[in-house]
Amino acid sequence: MAVLGTNSSFALLPTSVPLKSDLTFPPSPAETIKGSRPSSVDGDAEEPSELCLFEELDAERPRVYPLPPRSQPNSVLPEDLKTPDSHVPRDPRLIRLTGVHPFNVEPPLSDLYDQGFLTNKDLHYVRNHGAVPKVQDEDVLNWEFTVEGMVEAPFTIPLRDLIAEYEQITYPATLVCAGNRRKEQNVVRKTKGFSWGAAGLSTALWTGVSLGDLLARAVPKRGARYVCFEGADKLPNGYYGTSIKLNWATDPNRGVTVCYRMNGELLHPDHGRPVRIIIPGQIGGRSVKWLKRIIVTKEPSDNWYHIYDNRVLPTPIDPEASADLPDVWKDERYAIYDLNTNSATCYPAHDETLSLSDEDEDEAPESYAVRGYAYGGGGRRVTRVEVTLDKGKSWTLADIRYPEDDYRLAPEGDTLYGGRMDMAWRETCFCWCFWQLDIPVAQLAGASDIMVRAMDEGLMVQPRDMYWSVLGMMNNPWYRVAIHRQGRQLRFEHPTQPALISGGWMERVKKEGGNLSNGFWGEKVQGDEQDAVEQEPPKDICMTKEGVKRSITINELRQHAGEDEPWFVVNGEVYDGTPFLEGHPGGAASIFGAAGQDATEEFLTIHSENAKASMPEYHIGTLDEAGRKALSTEEVTTDADAEGARAIFLQPKVWTKAILSGKRAVSSDSKIFTFDLEHAEQQVGLPVGQHLMMRLRDPVTRGAIIRAYTPISEGTDRGKLQILIKIYRNTPDRKGGSMTQALDSIPVGHFVDMKGPVGKFEYLGRGLCSVSGKQRRVKRFIMVCAGSGVTPIFQVLRAVMRDPDDATRCLVLDGNRAEEDILCRTELDAMAASNPDRCKLLYLLTQPAEGWTGLRGRMDAALFEREVGPCRTTEGDEMVLICGPEAMEQSVKAILSGMGWKEEHLLVF
Repeated sequence: MAVLGTNSSFALLPTSVPLKSDLTFPPSPAETIKGSRPSSVDGDAEEPSELCLFEELDAERPRVYPLPPRSQPNSVLPEDLKTPDSHVPRDPRLIRLTGVHPFNVEPPLSDLYDQGFLTNKDLHYVRNHGAVPKVQDEDVLNWEFTVEGMVEAPFTIPLRDLIAEYEQITYPATLVCAGNRRKEQNVVRKTKGFSWGAAGLSTALWTGVSLGDLLARAVPKRGARYVCFEGADKLPNGYYGTSIKLNWATDPNRGVTVCYRMNGELLHPDHGRPVRIIIPGQIGGRSVKWLKRIIVTKEPSDNWYHIYDNRVLPTPIDPEASADLPDVWKDERYAIYDLNTNSATCYPAHDETLSLSDEDEDEAPESYAVRGYAYGGGGRRVTRVEVTLDKGKSWTLADIRYPEDDYRLAPEGDTLYGGRMDMAWRETCFCWCFWQLDIPVAQLAGASDIMVRAMDEGLMVQPRDMYWSVLGMMNNPWYRVAIHRQGRQLRFEHPTQPALISGGWMERVKKEGGNLSNGFWGEKVQGDEQDAVEQEPPKDICMTKEGVKRSITINELRQHAGEDEPWFVVNGEVYDGTPFLEGHPGGAASIFGAAGQDATEEFLTIHSENAKASMPEYHIGTLDEAGRKALSTEEVTTDADAEGARAIFLQPKVWTKAILSGKRAVSSDSKIFTFDLEHAEQQVGLPVGQHLMMRLRDPVTRGAIIRAYTPISEGTDRGKLQILIKIYRNTPDRKGGSMTQALDSIPVGHFVDMKGPVGKFEYLGRGLCSVSGKQRRVKRFIMVCAGSGVTPIFQVLRAVMRDPDDATRCLVLDGNRAEEDILCRTELDAMAASNPDRCKLLYLLTQPAEGWTGLRGRMDAALFEREVGPCRTTEGDEMVLICGPEAMEQSVKAILSGMGWKEEHLLVF
């Protein structure tokens, strides 16, 4: 016997632990029903007969290895109906990690474990960066991808030929998201990634063709070192792509495969239908879905997602600093390929209770089977799993079950789903294993926690403490389950719960003021006050009013969805927007658009800290649980298929998708972006002087990027929408614009969400305008703009000048750095030339070239005293419209205020 601990019989186990026949490992169902066939991706629909290219399972042939559990018929869920994924059926049990769309999910941990070694498509985790490409059944076999780059014989191959011309192989592999267990890192300190729990992994049987066979046909050239993969999913920064080393791709023992079946079924849309790469032993982000290109190269992929995703940067780099370190992101030393060793406890489950028996009772169990999963990376086998009840002072070996080994016992020549069972010869291990340890209940009752760690055959063991990094990936410290004694029961508490689900000892400890980085799981220790790692200061601003306890139902909220008394919701709290109606910078339309809605995303993305701090004044109550659930299932994006041929594109309460159809450069840093509306006859629907909101998703964090823009299109234009945007790029001295750079990087064909109109100013024509809902008559506009701030000025000026009966006079002061920066100049010059009595146009440059005959310098007091003069009216028939950089706007307001212009005369777009 090897004594692994010193203080109890719990630590006594043989050095070599045999597997027990009575262990309660998860089931491994073996369906061997004669003539059975996996269900299609659409539930109970029949697959086209041409696609039935696999052997039927034969009940008379004994199977020595697990077969997958049956999939259940699923339908498109209500929350997906108004998203680009409205064609994808899904299981409602999956936990959404990034809101409704895109679809990033994990199953409940207990459900995943209970399903056994193989995971069906219903519960398999999903990591999607954007919309799922839609492929009709009749197009599956015609799906093509290329093998190109540094090869002697590039070729294009449809799936039909991939199946017909190459040997098929089938084997199991566990896919794991690099973000598995990230929620633990996010509780310690927020990363740039969303909150995976411990179920960001799944195992399936994959059928396809060895990538090495395809590369052998293409013949890589001398000097080639990498193989890049690119999918068909259109994203804000191009198509998703990544790369691995060429010698990995061609090594049969690495098992890299081009797959078209999962558990015998054609790939489900979420899992890459029709074709994907499977790279066993590496993070799931390398296994590109919806495969379109295989490119052999000399250097690693230059794809945006290869560089800015799936990296573990040094822990001192925080999310803010990371945005200005392009060379660090491109450093291949920080790229993640092989998985690291990891394990988790599945039972006892979170909040599970265990009864303790009294001395005279025999009903309670004497022992409890603590059990969970473990996995290694790069084909390395997990060789031991150890459990401790005393925080690592002593350890006990757990029993390990490796179902992957069952496939190595398949008879020579055995096939499954049309593929040769490609396992008997392999030395590599690509799947998770299950561990279990029976622990006396009395010992559990005397402990404060259960912790587990695993080690692989390279003697790589899970670390005791977390390695925090900016993307929160590869989190693998000891997995700790806290134990609470509650009377005659034990209650178990996992570290976290996935997504925004509350619960877990880490959140509890942090709320209680514990230091999760102190090396003792947040427990108070002697000297902790002096030695504790400095915590990130809390930045949360209280947005609720003390003492407000009112519970508000969804029906009450909807009764205030109109313009009389608009209520809206932020983070589950209800606010009365009525006091905002007159003074809100976005105008009353912004409040009306949020009325009766969950405005959390828009409010938190757009508003300043000062605005957030003012919210308690308007707080009236909390939306009840049923109301929150109702709002969470309401999608706020429309499309033509769901809504029919709507006459007006912009909607105040819902996001509508427009498709980017063109980009045209008009200067070195400005472009006109053209978007197709839902149909050719659809009208934009934007009043003169108002704006629309645009929304994109950060490709890493999936957080919303929302900005307001004024199109150069007219509100009555049909079918297309044009927006002139100045692109603020990153420089060594300045962080660029998140939205403008994202817009510049998305490919033609990508969608952008739009919503509107918003704004407190509207020009109604012939000098009549509306400001915060109140009409006023204007005889002269002084229009002050700079750079791309010309767009709302241009919109109003055009409306005035195109009406020959509009007597309103306009003075336009347009400031820029150089002559090439003057936007819309041709149109502005034409309007001024055609209306000399009504329009005076002055350009001002700070860095003019030789020969410039216009004004020079900045917009200073002398300019405004000379060209504008003091306010000459007490009736408000003059108005100054201002749009440009914030510093310019403030300067102009200060100068004019000093000249006697009152606040009601000045309007900043």
